Amino acid sequence: MKQDDPLLLAWEATISHKGDGPAVFDASGCIARSFRDIEGHACGFETKMGNLFPGAVVAVQIGNHEDWSAVFIACLRKRLVVLPLDQSIGEQQRDAALDTCKASVLVSAVSSENSPQIIRLRAANTTMEWGENVPSLLKLTSGTTAAPRAIRFRSHQLLADCNQICNTMDISDDDLNFGVIPVSHSYGFSNLLAPLIARGVPMVVSHDRTPRAVLADLARTGATVFPGTPAFYQAFCDIGHVPPIPKLRLCISAGAPLSSTVATKFFVKFKQPIHSFYGASECGGICYDRCGTMFGEGLVGPPMQGVEVELMDPTESASQIRVRSAAVSDGYFPEADERKLGNGVFVPDDLLARHDSALKIVGRISDVINVAGKKVNPVEVEAHLLRFKGVRQAVVFGRPTGAGLRNEEVAACVLASPDVSENDLLRFCRNALSGWQVPKRIFIVDIIPTNERGKISRRDLARQFSELDKTSPLRTMAS
Repeated sequence: MKQDDPLLLAWEATISHKGDGPAVFDASGCIARSFRDIEGHACGFETKMGNLFPGAVVAVQIGNHEDWSAVFIACLRKRLVVLPLDQSIGEQQRDAALDTCKASVLVSAVSSENSPQIIRLRAANTTMEWGENVPSLLKLTSGTTAAPRAIRFRSHQLLADCNQICNTMDISDDDLNFGVIPVSHSYGFSNLLAPLIARGVPMVVSHDRTPRAVLADLARTGATVFPGTPAFYQAFCDIGHVPPIPKLRLCISAGAPLSSTVATKFFVKFKQPIHSFYGASECGGICYDRCGTMFGEGLVGPPMQGVEVELMDPTESASQIRVRSAAVSDGYFPEADERKLGNGVFVPDDLLARHDSALKIVGRISDVINVAGKKVNPVEVEAHLLRFKGVRQAVVFGRPTGAGLRNEEVAACVLASPDVSENDLLRFCRNALSGWQVPKRIFIVDIIPTNERGKISRRDLARQFSELDKTSPLRTMAS
């Protein structure tokens, strides 16, 4: 047994303290696992993976299964490297990730009712050359190319992120986390699974992601902490006849910027503030809005406890940052990028600005639109569009033109009331914005698609709307 592993030591303390106490609840509020049950299941999985060599990669694709913690603890004890895979990942992407990371087995489950099955992929003695710092966890990240890339974490880094989150957000083992965000994502792993193992924070496992069902399950289970995404909170605001949720005390939003409109509307409707949480897969939590009443666009609060944030160019109105903390990962795999991640430092692609004692996200380097050599920050155009009465959401992106140096033009998708037209919005922009900032097209849509994490991809929108011209309908449906 890897007795010196800090996560295992924390788990032993949790077992000693919590014992037969409830650890995992189902969405009806029934106890699915006690802490001692998790320990028993972990021993069982440890036996099943008995012939794998230390350093072998174990891919885990089981959704938010009650046995996620047991599988992870078993792998820690066998000194195996866990690779979480989202259930919605495409087969081709999954196979590419399994091949890149040379996974020895795939832990799979058809549904939450089925016990996870171990599927052999390679010989038991297949291991990677990890060097001195053998990881405990690999987090998949999209990177800048289509090739899969992972981020290497050791247990002490995962534990540091968990402690920073719980200490900053004041989450204790008296709370009950509501687990609807995927555990396979960095946000879910850090806010749900790690606190259960290291701090004894029980969780509800939810499989129904429809907003009305989530609200009903929050009320039924008496969950006190809801780690969600902006898409959930926006949907909650639009639901009528919501059930009372008297025990819910902490609402967290991460995965995408939270709009001030949604934050304000939620506060008025539910009498609860939403606390913006900014982090990255490479380093865990970075900033957190502790009071939850900062309703400005893009505000994410000050740095978390134990996290140092430095503006790389403080003379500019917006700058990249350097993040330093004990939770920063060892680097990318299979190819390192030490300029961006390494030696306890991570440099995100986001552009941030100071706002009093807090930080504010104002865009990303990759989002900047090049219009005839002039740089357009899409966030500035979005903020202007949101000032127009009837506009509920706006996403601005660049469309390629292929016309020499003027290689992009500004375009936008907006959600708006039926009486708002494209021409109205274009006139509104021309009256206040510089010429190069004014969108060439504004598509009024019925829905702006997001992925499972609640994120909107400007690149995907640019691709989807690249062929639409002036003959296209003014109001359309984004698929």
